[in-house]
Parts: sequence; C-alpha cells; structure tokens
Amino acid sequence: MHRPTVVIDCFPESASQYQDGHAIVAIDVIRAATTAVTAVAGGRRCFPVASFDAAMARKRTLAEALLVGEIAGAMPFGFDLNNSPADLAARRDVARPIVLLSSSGTRLMDAARHADAAYVACFRNARALGRALAGRHARIAVIGAGSREEFRDEDQICCAWVASELVARGYRAADLRTRELIARWGTAPAGACAEGKSADYLRRSGQGHDLDFILTHVDDLDAVFAVSAGEVVMRPAPLSASDAYLDLRRANGVLQTSRA
Repeated sequence: MHRPTVVIDCFPESASQYQDGHAIVAIDVIRAATTAVTAVAGGRRCFPVASFDAAMARKRTLAEALLVGEIAGAMPFGFDLNNSPADLAARRDVARPIVLLSSSGTRLMDAARHADAAYVACFRNARALGRALAGRHARIAVIGAGSREEFRDEDQICCAWVASELVARGYRAADLRTRELIARWGTAPAGACAEGKSADYLRRSGQGHDLDFILTHVDDLDAVFAVSAGEVVMRPAPLSASDAYLDLRRANGVLQTSRA
C-alpha cells in the first residue's frame, strides 16, 4: 500500500497542478487567509474572489456585503475595508458578509476550489487543520500564496506546520523541497517571520496592528476552514483517522493498566 503524500508549493498558479486527485490547503498568512479565517470564526460569511470585477459581481448577489481587500497593497476604490484581520475583528456588524480580494491569497483560494477539496489555513488553525486532514486525503498539496514572486517566510512556516502534522501521522513528503521546508520551519515559532519582508511592509505602511494580531493569534482555533461553492466555511475539527487510532491505543493502555 502506498503511503499518503504531502507536498509544499507556492503561488496561485501552482494550484492547477494539483486540481485532480489532491486536496489543496491555501495559505496566505499576511494577510488574506488570516482575514478569511477571522471573519468566518467571528460569525461572518466570507467569499474570496480572484479579481476586482469578480468582487463587484459577487457583491451584487449579497445583501449589505462589505468589500474587503487590497490590490498591490492598496485598498481599491469603493472598498469598505483593507485586507485587515485586526480591523475586521474589531467590527460588530457580523451579519454583513464580506467579499474578500487580495493580490495573491484570494486568487489561490479561488483556484484551490477546483481541486478535490480545498481548505484555508493561517497561524490560527494550521496545526489543527494538519491533524484533522490526516487520513482523509491520499494526496495533499499545501500551497503558500507568495508575494511579489517570493515564497515569504510566514507562508513557509505555516505550510511547514500543516505538513509536519501530516508527516507525524504517516504521510510522506513528496519531494526534497517539502522535506527541507519541514526540517527548517516545522517547529519554528510564528515570531520567526517577524523580521521578514511582509512584516516589514506592515510596519512601514502603518499597519503594524495587523502584524500584532497575526502573531498573537496562534493555534487558537480548533476548526477546519474549507472552501465550498466559493465560500469559506467553518467546520469543527474532526478527529483524524490516525489520531483516532492513537486515542484507541491510549484507551486500551489505560484499561489494561486499570485491570492490573
């Protein structure tokens, strides 16, 4: 029997390589994935889109939707909010859905929805998602959105967190780069990206509160965020098949000990 595999890749364009026979995990820590996960965890509906025109079209189908996002770092004309998880979390109008647009992250989410299954991860849920997906898909591609044609540190870390959870549960790293990224970043703290280019951009552009939000909301959501029919939806994190087996072994051990 072949072991299930996990591969780490980067950029929205890469998703097309994994649309047949793979589940895709879309990652854009700074900031689209964090914004999407934060929105849905807070009770909002979230619709990621690949372009400005798609954002306008989607808004017309949703009552009182907020347009949230950026293009090349700038909030587009007519939008209500930048791609800011901190600002979104501070709002109380959670009944209003958001249409989310970003330079690369939402393009990746949109492309990922054509795979066998699609998920969204950031620092808030990456490890929980890795545990939940183990045993549920034979091939998983964990893809960082990247920025300005670079695979940024925060996305490498988050991808490695997901992949390392899968490898710990019996998955095989599909290639050398995946093995190297897991070895480098699999146990790295979220703060290891604090001096990277994305973090520096947030500070220089007066958006340091988003960096603070991202680095202080880590592993705080035990939930699966999936892309379904163009919408990010939250589901309770199921016990993975491998974790269920481990729990059964622990339970049997407890029973045997108690009998002794």
